[in-house]
Amino acid sequence: MNVVGHLKTITYHKYLVMKGCFCVGLYKQGIMHDLSKYSPSEFIVGARYYQGDRSPNNAEREAIGYSSAWLHHKGRNKHHYEYWIDYSTRHVKGGMAPAPMPVKYIVEMLADRIAACKVYNKESYTDESPLQYYRSGKDPAPLHEKTRLLLEFLLIKLAKEGEKKTYQFIKKELLPRKDEFDNPDNMESLRAFCREG
Repeated sequence: MNVVGHLKTITYHKYLVMKGCFCVGLYKQGIMHDLSKYSPSEFIVGARYYQGDRSPNNAEREAIGYSSAWLHHKGRNKHHYEYWIDYSTRHVKGGMAPAPMPVKYIVEMLADRIAACKVYNKESYTDESPLQYYRSGKDPAPLHEKTRLLLEFLLIKLAKEGEKKTYQFIKKELLPRKDEFDNPDNMESLRAFCREG
């Protein structure tokens, strides 16, 4: 069990996400980000499976077949797309389907992915790392069409233009229109925004 190593890792990660959220004006989300990682349900497991170069949730999955810490975490943190999986009456009658994520949580998810790649990739991190990690997934993530469109747009913008310009774009162009884009029936407006951006 590595209590100190895990505490340093999750605190540094939280600091990086907070810094990203503050850059775009999401102060409350920056402060509240990942507080559940300090709860006993997540912290003890994280310290037990700590390795320093990847998420302890993956090590717990390998050891027992699932991650109790992740199951606790994803249900309490709205910046994870898994939080937004629900029963659907619109698309899959009676089945599970992804709901559209509000824009502010997609932005926090981007900051979370940037921070995680910085923490685990260390010196080898580049602005392309979050996009590469996203694309390396074995199966496509179960994301709502709106969530996928905006997340991929932001990851590509980050890879091409860098973190500073991407965060400036989010603050000045995206977040002022979040109410418009949070309407799940307004996909054409979001598509046009992504094409022009």
